[in-house]
Amino acid sequence: MNAFGSYAAIGDSFTEGVGDPGPDGTFVGWADRFAVLLADRLPEHDAFRYANLAVRGRLLDQIVVEQVPRAKELAPDLVTFCAGGNDIIRPGTDPDDVAERFERAVADLTSAVGTVMVTTGFDTRDVPLLKHLRGKIATYNGHVRAIADRYGCPVLDLWSLRSVQDRRAWDEDRLHLSPEGHTRVAMRAAQVLGLPVPADPEQPWPPLPVRGTLEVRKDDIHWAKEYLVPWIGRRLRGESSGDHVAAKRPDLLPL
Repeated sequence: MNAFGSYAAIGDSFTEGVGDPGPDGTFVGWADRFAVLLADRLPEHDAFRYANLAVRGRLLDQIVVEQVPRAKELAPDLVTFCAGGNDIIRPGTDPDDVAERFERAVADLTSAVGTVMVTTGFDTRDVPLLKHLRGKIATYNGHVRAIADRYGCPVLDLWSLRSVQDRRAWDEDRLHLSPEGHTRVAMRAAQVLGLPVPADPEQPWPPLPVRGTLEVRKDDIHWAKEYLVPWIGRRLRGESSGDHVAAKRPDLLPL
């Protein structure tokens, strides 16, 4: 596949990079890491430009209103579009309805930018807070793949990325990827475009020491106190982790 000279990422906390903190206090994440892999494919005298419009906590309709028009205005060679996950995990949402709105946004984007890569959701069978939503996520994923077929979009299929089933691929909050998890997603994204990667994203993890029942329970209690209770509180108050947060890289800037 031809090299890309510019790339814009749109989405929510996953694409913003939550769980992968950088030295300056902002998050890095898979999209930033993917941008570096894309930039490495260009000749040295060509400047690669990258924007990350993603903001944590954003629902699909917010992404469509806030980020899609900006991505069209920037008109990069490549856009990655990951959205709908925060909608799907909300009680009472219909994955068929979310997919219809997602498709309208894909149609809009593909009319204005070079290539649109869409992203499926993860397999949540081992995620305590989300495992009961596995069927709902699988239904949405089926729609995403069908939409990709209709509009000729490459698919970053996270459901099939087995290596992120390991708990070390996830942050302490169990909802966002760890730095290593983000790194593996970035390499898988590059593979989708046929680009060489520095390592296999499915490379096995080193063996873990056996954990006792008491240790596991202690971790679960800590997680519930530090992450689950605040998450439920924000939902009850109608708040979002992305309130008052702006996109970290709103313009196509050289890396």
